[in-house]
Amino acid sequence: MSLKGINAYRKGNLKQDVANADPHKLTLMLLQGALDRVAYAKGAMERKDLVSKADYISKASAIIMHLRDTLDLEIGGEVANNMFALYNYMVQLLNDAHINNDLNMLGEVSSLLTPIRDAWVQIPEAAKQEAYEAQRLNRQAI
Repeated sequence: MSLKGINAYRKGNLKQDVANADPHKLTLMLLQGALDRVAYAKGAMERKDLVSKADYISKASAIIMHLRDTLDLEIGGEVANNMFALYNYMVQLLNDAHINNDLNMLGEVSSLLTPIRDAWVQIPEAAKQEAYEAQRLNRQAI
């Protein structure tokens, strides 16, 4: 099977996964996607593939900015505000890593994102369901 066919198959599966995912799963997919793009950027940087490096860093930045911009700062309070600042810091690190070709900065982004992703995986099903129900009720009240 050609690489083009494999990539089309993967994109089809990703679209199906996104269509069937709940908000928790979507966030987990975004976190993993950002981590993957940072890892790909590291590889491209090591190979001195500047075009791929720029593309992967851009994609990682876009994912992190989306995560940042979807935080509910009113409901999330101090935790959400801290996450907002952390995501801003990660975007700045990615920009600096790109400009300076600095693998250590990319590593720092990975080391900051990994515990967030790991914590997200550990959220109990009951807590997820409680959050969805509270969100549903909040929407009905509006």
